[in-house]
Amino acid sequence: MICRRILLKRVWNNGRRWLVPSSSLSPVPTTADYKLHFSTHIMAAFSFPQNNQFTLKIPYMENICKFSSNAVADLHTNGIVDVPLAQTGEGIAECELLKWFIQEGDEVEEFQPLCEVQSDKATIEITSRYKGRVAQVLHVPGSIVKVGETLLKMAVEDTQVPLVTLSNLENEKQPDTKSNKDFTGGVISTPAVRNLAKEHGININDVQGSGKDGRVLKEDVLKYATQEGIIKDTLVTATADLGQLLHREKSSLLESAQVSGHYEDTIVPLRGFQRTMVKTMSMAAKVPHFHYVEEIDCDALRELKASFQTNNLEPGIKFTFLPVLIKSLSMALSKYPMVNSCFNEESVEVILRGSHNIGIAMATPNGLVVPNIKNVQSLSILEIRKELSRLQQLSLDNKLSPADISGGTITLSNIGAIGGKFGAPIVNLPEVAIIAMGRIQKLPRVADDGDVYSASIMTVNIGADHRVLDGATVARFCNEWKRFIEKPELLMLHMK
Repeated sequence: MICRRILLKRVWNNGRRWLVPSSSLSPVPTTADYKLHFSTHIMAAFSFPQNNQFTLKIPYMENICKFSSNAVADLHTNGIVDVPLAQTGEGIAECELLKWFIQEGDEVEEFQPLCEVQSDKATIEITSRYKGRVAQVLHVPGSIVKVGETLLKMAVEDTQVPLVTLSNLENEKQPDTKSNKDFTGGVISTPAVRNLAKEHGININDVQGSGKDGRVLKEDVLKYATQEGIIKDTLVTATADLGQLLHREKSSLLESAQVSGHYEDTIVPLRGFQRTMVKTMSMAAKVPHFHYVEEIDCDALRELKASFQTNNLEPGIKFTFLPVLIKSLSMALSKYPMVNSCFNEESVEVILRGSHNIGIAMATPNGLVVPNIKNVQSLSILEIRKELSRLQQLSLDNKLSPADISGGTITLSNIGAIGGKFGAPIVNLPEVAIIAMGRIQKLPRVADDGDVYSASIMTVNIGADHRVLDGATVARFCNEWKRFIEKPELLMLHMK
């Protein structure tokens, strides 16, 4: 009688169904045999045998506890896992998908690269956590993917990961849009996808989604537009590199313009580092700036560079002015640490940075990027040259890591390498100073005794955050840096 009361009480309290903890194993088909376990003191009180379990035959319970037989059978077949875009760095909310290394149907090994994405800070390869087969690719190159959003679906054999059966994937590809509308009051999609549909005059409720839970993706809208004849098929099937797509569009526009004599505007979306520059420069424009301009005689620097190259024992390394300028800058920062600081707006505090992580602005085919050389105060000129060469190569290959780009304390912009004489740079927040260096050029100068001579002059322009730095501090700092450049032998006296 007690057993029956306990059993019935448990059934009614749980809504006439058995509750399975989230940590339990996968559900299995039930029978009419129920094993009930009781504690030792209960067993002793009712003089049950020492075996602390017994079997009850409860025919009327057979229709209460049931599980899907299809689901149970499918647990032993290949399942489908969602591969999301992982967090690629602190504060990163979205990334641009640059290219795929795989395609649907490919077999993938664990830790094999799947795709390449670009965040605000770096280009990163996304690798696979699973071994299996690519079942479905959900995004095309050039798409903006949110962190946590599914990149692709994979068929895997590991039953310890959350699985969705292959039959469920087919259902997901062809969701019941009518029931979805009735339940949610509209289709699931992002604002960007809705705007795309609006631009082409498409009712998004008419588009069949292929994403999770019937989500309408960008490619779904483009596919629908192609089927309805709204746009050409080339826009949908362009899963090649975004740059190739823009090149084809530009060529097509030029050809049509030559024939008709009419030229049309072209819309080019900003992606990757260019997109980052929009954000950072918009914030930096709100900072009160002032600029300090100085001319530096680089004749001694030219002689030092020639001497380095003559005595260079490594043919693969070519010496330039920049490593010496970077090292001398670090020497000046040691005397004026306020220039090597950052400003915390919330607490209204200045943080004096211990490391001299000097950033070098580099122009690449993918936009402007500023990697930095870490701990310059502890590096030799040769070590700076090697690190500079490494960063330059990575930037050209679009392979800079987040560590290469983050943590800078001051920035050098060598506009003279391209040809400029003078520039007015904007600080790279949260740094408080940036230096633009113009081209070194031969100019006439007048000596104290009145003689005219030729000098190698470089114009530098220091942009500073006026909330932290004043003109006097920047002037003294620049004089110290100028002293090391015009007399590089002084570097030997201060190097540790």
